[in-house]
Amino acid sequence: MTIAKADFIEGLAKGLAVLESFDTERQRLSVSLAASRTGLSRAAARRQLLTLTHLGYLETDGSHYWLSARVLRFSGSYLASARLPRLLQPTLNRLAAQTGEWFSAVVLDEREVVIVARSGFFETSTAADSRPLLRAYGLHLGARLPAHATSTGRVLLAALEPAALDEWIAAQPLPRLTARTTTDAAAFRALLATVRADDFCLASEEHEAGVVALAVPLRNMAGQTIAALNVVSSPARLQRVAARRSLLALLSDAASELRGSL
Repeated sequence: MTIAKADFIEGLAKGLAVLESFDTERQRLSVSLAASRTGLSRAAARRQLLTLTHLGYLETDGSHYWLSARVLRFSGSYLASARLPRLLQPTLNRLAAQTGEWFSAVVLDEREVVIVARSGFFETSTAADSRPLLRAYGLHLGARLPAHATSTGRVLLAALEPAALDEWIAAQPLPRLTARTTTDAAAFRALLATVRADDFCLASEEHEAGVVALAVPLRNMAGQTIAALNVVSSPARLQRVAARRSLLALLSDAASELRGSL
């Protein structure tokens, strides 16, 4: 969304940039690191850090700053009020109960995808049929995963208009996360063309070793892709043709059922 310059609150944008500069790689930031990560001057970064600490969104030991639990107010409010997670949750729970697999719904946010709804997580070591259950890392509500290496990310990127996709690929690096990650831009474009033609994506151990995921787009009645629905399993399961076809049919049927409500 584009707004008039007079309506843009620069101070608010700077504060949000400071909050977004914290991640799994940098959980604690000094003033200098915050300035470097946001492009702010050291003096501006210091004022933002002190203000956010005063408001309770950061904690500090005097030299470093880190996020406080108060920032969860934003995610909690989103999950409590947003229509999409509430709409999808019964379907995710039903699919998980049917299959014993892990399902989620994901949206695109710039270079990452964000999990906005998910089925329950398995705690036992094996399923009823003695299959080892998956314990993939970081699959929680609000988790952010690299779009280029995930089944959901590729489904959502494949739905972009050509100009938007060109801009995304030009702006985003394609870092190698495992030995199987696609990092070449031309190969990535070809992969997305296949996803677009197939209307689903299978990503095998490109984001995390030992993790395979299958995803389909979630479209509304206007044909717009607004999210992706996926199942995460082990290579032993999803590399079996019969199992893959069965799960793909479940995902596709669920997407069709949800279309009229999205």
